[in-house]
Amino acid sequence: MTPTAFGRRLPRPLDPLSSFKLKVSLIVGIVLVVASITFWFGAGWQFRYALLAALVMSLAATQVLAHGMTSPLREMTAAAKAMARGDYSTRVRATSRDEVGQLAEAFNTMSTDLEAADTYRRELIGNVSHELKTPIAALRAVLENIADGVTEPDPRTLAVALRQTEKLGDLVSELLDLSRLEGGVLQLKPEQFGVHDFLAEVTAGQPRIALEVHPVDLAVRADRSRLTQVVTNLVENAVRHAPSGTDITVSAVETRDGINLDVVDDGPGIAPAERNTVFDRFTRGGATGGGTGLGLAIARWATELHGGTIEVLDRSTGCHIRVSIPHS
Repeated sequence: MTPTAFGRRLPRPLDPLSSFKLKVSLIVGIVLVVASITFWFGAGWQFRYALLAALVMSLAATQVLAHGMTSPLREMTAAAKAMARGDYSTRVRATSRDEVGQLAEAFNTMSTDLEAADTYRRELIGNVSHELKTPIAALRAVLENIADGVTEPDPRTLAVALRQTEKLGDLVSELLDLSRLEGGVLQLKPEQFGVHDFLAEVTAGQPRIALEVHPVDLAVRADRSRLTQVVTNLVENAVRHAPSGTDITVSAVETRDGINLDVVDDGPGIAPAERNTVFDRFTRGGATGGGTGLGLAIARWATELHGGTIEVLDRSTGCHIRVSIPHS
């Protein structure tokens, strides 16, 4: 066992006290008492021996009582040096109730947040690199074939290149939107508009969409652009996974607190174990093809900007996602 590990296991008798000043005062008082008792029992000794014994006993009492008072500060110094090297895993033993203990707890919280931020940064770089690599590789292959004369630049070949370019553009746009949403840069611009006409406009051009709005004249006050992102991402996700020949139902119902927007499809659905993470970045809910893994994350953030909630509801077959938007 290393000296540091052994020191962390030693008891800290003054930890229950909630004031650092009180601890110092208590130590001074106890040391004076120990020194006085030592002098009392050593009254018959020579003065130098009595003084030496009092000093030894006082130092021993100080070491026992003061252990742990400054240990968090030394541990925080070591942890800060580890953070400078990129290691955010070190935590400080925060058992004291005084100001130093509170500082240690705050330090541990900061370490946890920094570790999470560093993990997110690493995952984001890896995920973005992976997502960009696929369309870039496909686009490069098409262009190389055209340049080498293997493939003629006919409309079909150019359409393949265009689709890959559009996928790249969609990914970059979604990353920018997500960055603005998380950074709080986007501000809501609420306006009053009819839900039926809004949904009809957003879903125009999408196949197999069945609209249901109750009441028909239902209106909502929200940011039209942000709500468009929510519905568009949910509908595109449903169209991508729903079997051909089946309809996707987009419905809106007025509630006591606001409105519920539901998107229902007959696709493979989302497993219960994945429902808590499906709205995270680059998560596809078990799907392996299509999409960037950002659409549902953007839908969640845009919904939360309105003070609403988004969740996956139970359904025997297919997927049912509900967006609840409260009254402004």
